[in-house]
Amino acid sequence: MKIRIHASTTLTTFSGPGPGQPLWQIAPTRDLAGKRLTDFMMLIPRLRSRPRVEIERASREIQAVLALHQDVVFADLNLKLNLLWVSLRPRPGAISELAAAIRLRVPEAVLVAHYAEPR
Repeated sequence: MKIRIHASTTLTTFSGPGPGQPLWQIAPTRDLAGKRLTDFMMLIPRLRSRPRVEIERASREIQAVLALHQDVVFADLNLKLNLLWVSLRPRPGAISELAAAIRLRVPEAVLVAHYAEPR
């Protein structure tokens, strides 16, 4: 798993292109076996404006959650946008499970999703 955290030199564990590249160019769409990946975003309001200690705590909490899930292939925490992007192998309930686990440790994190009309 590659975790990329912008604007935090102490927590970056990503060994690839620098933070100047657009996410669509670096986020994987397929795993090593060629199977398609799924992804989700979480907004963490005002994260970038918090003290550095709080930013690092939130980053560590997110990394701890993601490290426990073998389905996660890539993660990007963009402090400029206060946005977490996660790419993972598709599995029923995986996105809900991960989002809930992140919210337990970072309660202000909000899953970004489209609204579907109930039938």
